[in-house]
Amino acid sequence: MARPAPAFLRVPPFPRARIVPLATPAADRKRADPAVVIARLRTLRVGGAFWEAQPELPPARNLLFAPRSAAQLRSMLAAAPAGAAARGLTMGPTAAGVHAIGAVDPWWLVECAHTVFADAEDEIALVAALAGRPLQVFGAGRFAALGDGSDPGMLEKVVAAELLAGQDYRDPFTGAPAPIASILTLLGEWRSLIDGNRDVARVLGVAGWKRETVEALLWSGGNGPSYRAGSARHGTTLLWRTRVPPAMLRQVEAEGAPVGEIEDGFVRSVGLGANCVPPLSIAVDRSGVHFDPTRPSDLETLIERGDFAPALLARAEALVDRIVTAGLSKYGRSGTRLPRPAGNRRHVLVTGQVEDDRSVQCGAPGKTNLDLLVAARAAEPDAYLIYKPHPDVEAGHRKGAIDDAVARLHADQIERDAPISALLDMVDGLHVLTSLAGFEALLRGKHVVTHGVPFYAGWGLTQDLGPVPARRTARRSLAELVAAVLILYPRYLDPVTRLPCPVEILVERMIADVAATPTMLERLRTLQGKVRRAVTRRGTGQ
Repeated sequence: MARPAPAFLRVPPFPRARIVPLATPAADRKRADPAVVIARLRTLRVGGAFWEAQPELPPARNLLFAPRSAAQLRSMLAAAPAGAAARGLTMGPTAAGVHAIGAVDPWWLVECAHTVFADAEDEIALVAALAGRPLQVFGAGRFAALGDGSDPGMLEKVVAAELLAGQDYRDPFTGAPAPIASILTLLGEWRSLIDGNRDVARVLGVAGWKRETVEALLWSGGNGPSYRAGSARHGTTLLWRTRVPPAMLRQVEAEGAPVGEIEDGFVRSVGLGANCVPPLSIAVDRSGVHFDPTRPSDLETLIERGDFAPALLARAEALVDRIVTAGLSKYGRSGTRLPRPAGNRRHVLVTGQVEDDRSVQCGAPGKTNLDLLVAARAAEPDAYLIYKPHPDVEAGHRKGAIDDAVARLHADQIERDAPISALLDMVDGLHVLTSLAGFEALLRGKHVVTHGVPFYAGWGLTQDLGPVPARRTARRSLAELVAAVLILYPRYLDPVTRLPCPVEILVERMIADVAATPTMLERLRTLQGKVRRAVTRRGTGQ
């Protein structure tokens, strides 16, 4: 029994993802305008297996054959111009002189073809008609009515029958009913993600426990990225730089091929990276890296260039409201509300960081957590100062601890346990080196003083004491900053479906407490950190 043909609009087979149908049968009623759907399909180039390869094709092979059988291929060749075999590419059965190809992105393929000869059941017939390519359809099947593809009215009828009649679309993340326009937009976003990964030859420095979630965000179709150092000499290499050995870095640099960097996103996970919790968000930067102010990054360019559409800014404002209302931060959420220990006195939070972290080394070189604490007290002599050590330092894995006795010479309170989001809600201001907490404080309308140069400094939203690069000339609203930082720049993975998703989906998963991805390694790493911290405190008498 033959398997049913796949739906023209379907979810790409991202690694480890839970694939669900986008459409379900439904009673006929008023549907979307097929002409509008056709225009969107053409613009987004989605439908069919658009995630497949885009290989280099033999020169002068510009006649595309998609036959159901060898006999049908012979009929196609007979209908084609003389010498068609020497110009032919076939996606199925082959014949003498015709070059066979494997699975290929149909949109890319028809754009390379002068004429398409397709079986009436093959979806490449619809792609060819949508792309405006000369078409000849053979046999009986769902696309037989397209004929030569030249009748716009017939194309609308086929699209209406294939994509609109008798079916409803559903959001693959929530299962809720969704208009086809939203489904097409999502497919377009997935196409942009996949196409943006096509030049990636290899990915280095990504630990095995991170690949579980990162792989789908770096997928370019096929088998996904290669993680082997010697696997490629052409294309772009993406690095999680701190995890790549120096000798390997030298080898990559000597090759002279393009290099990009991967880092955690700004809404990351429920739990710490230092405890081996896989990231649900990453940033891929082809120009630099967002925390290094010595050179431009893709994020800095996004913010500086601006040109944010009103709909995007409205989306950013709604996102800020949701994050703040839910008490969300990079590593999870908290519904805790904290009292102000000093009443009406000004409360200021000072956030410690991992001192050997690249963001500190690049954005605040030579400065320590103690330097920050001393400077904050000098700037805020009358404030109630709260010092919060970095969670990775507190977990016992990273450098940056300040002896409690020393910290209390400058801070009124050392806060280890309260969630950062609850502290940000409670205080009036914040002093940071380069911490993401400064950005999270801006979301809550707080006064932020930067002693280093984080990515959010220099845009008119913070008081900057560090050497902000002169190239940051734009002045941005909070909505514009958020649009670049949380919507346009990072990539997000839905922990439920394991599909790449918009930021709002991950935010809702974290709010609903369904974003945890506990593993045995994470549990062991957490225990290791507790033991290390207990030993350290016992040794210092704390």
